[in-house]
Amino acid sequence: MPDAPALPSYASGTSDTPLLGDTIGDNFDRTVAAFPDQDALVDRYAGRRWTYRDLAAEVNAVALGLLSLGIDKGDRVGIWSPNRWEWTCVQYATAKIGAILVNINPAYRSHELEFVLNQSGVKLLVASDAFKTSDYPAMVEEVREKCAALEHVVILGGESWQALIDAGWPGDPDVLAEKQAALSPDDPINIQYTSGTTGFPKGATLSHHNILNNGFFVGELCDYDHNDRVCICVPFYHCFGMVMGNLACTSHGACMVIPAPAFDPKATLEAVAAEQCTSLYGVPTMFIAELNHPDFASFDLSSLRTGIMAGSPCPVEVMKQVIDRMGMAEVSICYGMTETSPVSTQTRSDDSVERRVSTVGRVGPHLESKVVDPETGLTVPRGVPGELCTRGYSVMLGYWEQPDKTAEAIDAARWMHTGDLAVMDDDGYVNITGRIKDMVIRGGENLYPREIEEFLYTHPDILDAQVIGVPDEKYGEELMAWVQMREGASPLTSEKVREFCEGKLARYKIPRYVHLVEEFPMTVTGKVRKVEMREKSITLLGLESAAAAKHA
Repeated sequence: MPDAPALPSYASGTSDTPLLGDTIGDNFDRTVAAFPDQDALVDRYAGRRWTYRDLAAEVNAVALGLLSLGIDKGDRVGIWSPNRWEWTCVQYATAKIGAILVNINPAYRSHELEFVLNQSGVKLLVASDAFKTSDYPAMVEEVREKCAALEHVVILGGESWQALIDAGWPGDPDVLAEKQAALSPDDPINIQYTSGTTGFPKGATLSHHNILNNGFFVGELCDYDHNDRVCICVPFYHCFGMVMGNLACTSHGACMVIPAPAFDPKATLEAVAAEQCTSLYGVPTMFIAELNHPDFASFDLSSLRTGIMAGSPCPVEVMKQVIDRMGMAEVSICYGMTETSPVSTQTRSDDSVERRVSTVGRVGPHLESKVVDPETGLTVPRGVPGELCTRGYSVMLGYWEQPDKTAEAIDAARWMHTGDLAVMDDDGYVNITGRIKDMVIRGGENLYPREIEEFLYTHPDILDAQVIGVPDEKYGEELMAWVQMREGASPLTSEKVREFCEGKLARYKIPRYVHLVEEFPMTVTGKVRKVEMREKSITLLGLESAAAAKHA
C-alpha cells in the first residue's frame, strides 16, 4: 500500500470569534459608549490625555471641520507627520466621513512627497509644523504648485489646524451621523505607500474591513481588554502604529500611549513606567536600544505583560532578554506586509519561547496561508521552502489606480503573493527564510534597491549602480551600492554619494557602503547576481560576525 502523501503547506485560521462587520467609525462609537470614562489616548510629549468621551468629541470636531472644507467620502486626505495626538484624531475623523487617509512617511523629502500627492490625488494635506531637520511647510510650498488636486494644506500646531477645529466644534452632529451611516465596511479608507520594485512607490489601498479586523484580531491574540495600556513607539504612518497600535486599542477599549513623536528609548521606558503600560511595541532595534539604555535598571517595567515585535527578524538573544529583563512573558512575534493590513501570522501567548524565537507563528484567525513553488504555483509539502501566500479578509483592495501592479501581486484566486521564502512545519508554524525579490529590511523599513538605483543613475559620474542589503548587527541589514563609474570620472566615496543623496532621498534609503567595480557578477542570461555580490561584500566589509548572528 503506498504511503499517504505528505501534508501540504496550507493552513487556515479557525476562530470562535466572528469577524467585525462595522466601519471604523461605528466600531469606535461602540467603544466610546461602552467605556466613556476610560483613558483612550495619552500624548506624553504634548502633555495631554483624553478619555474615550473626550477623544470622541475631538475626533468629531475634526471630522466636521473637514466637512466644512468640502472634504467628502472618497476624497484623499494626506497626513505627513511624526506621531502626535492630532494624527490619531485625523485617522478616526477621516474614517467617520469616508475620506481616504493617505499615510506619508515623515522621512520623505520633497520629490517623494510630490509623487505621493499626485499619484493619490490628495485634496487636503495635514502636515506637521517641523520635526528634527524637516521643515514640512517649506517642502509643501516647494511642491504645491505641481500638485493639481491639492486644495488645502493644514499645518499641525499652526493657525490652519486651529481654524479646522474651530470650524468643527459648532458643527451639526446629525450631519456627521448621516455621513457615517452612508459608509460601507468595504469602502477604501486608507492608502499606504510601499516602495515599488519598479522604482516608484505603490499605494496599497485598504478598506475599513481590512484594517479594523486586522487590528482587532492582533489585539485578541494579545488578550487585550479595556484595562490594557499600549505604548506605541512605532510610527503611525505604518500599519504597525495605526492598525496594530491604534485600531487594536480602540476595538478593545484599551489606552493608546504616545511616548514621543519618533522613537526615543528613554522616552519609551519613561512612558511605560509612568503610564503603567501593559504592552510595548517595537522592531528589534528598538528593543535593543531600550535594553542597552544606561538607565534601564531604574525604570519600573513591572506592569508589562505583553507586546509585539515585528518588522524584521528578531535575534534570539534579544527575544530572551525582552522576556526576562522587561517582563514581557507573553510577547508576540508578528509577520505581514502592508498589502495584508498587515499581519498574516502571529505567535500566541501560550506558545513556547522556542516557538517565539524560531518562527513568526501561525496563520491568524479567519486567514489562510500556503507555501507554493514559485515556478509552478503549486503548494509544496510541509517542511519544503517556497513562496508564502496569504488570503482572506486582510488582503488589500489593490494598488491605487494600478490594476496591472495589483494583478502581479494578487492572483485570480485572491492569494496575495508576498515574495518571501518560507517554510511551514508540521504544526503550521512558519519560518521566513529569505526573500525572492531583493527587498532589504533595515530596522523594520522595507527598502527596494531599484528605487535607490534609479536615483543613483542620475549622478553624472555613475554609469551603473546595483544596491544590495548586507548584514548589520544593529539594523538587521544595511544598504550597499556597487557602482560602475563613467570613463574619466573621479572615483566616488561613500561620503560623496551621501552628499549627493542628502535632502533628495530619505536618510534611511542612502547607502552606507559604496564599492567601486569594473563589472558586476552576472548569470549566463545577463542578470546581475546579487546573491554573489552580497557574499563578496560580507568578506569585503568584514561582516562575518553580523552574517552569523542567529535570527528567528
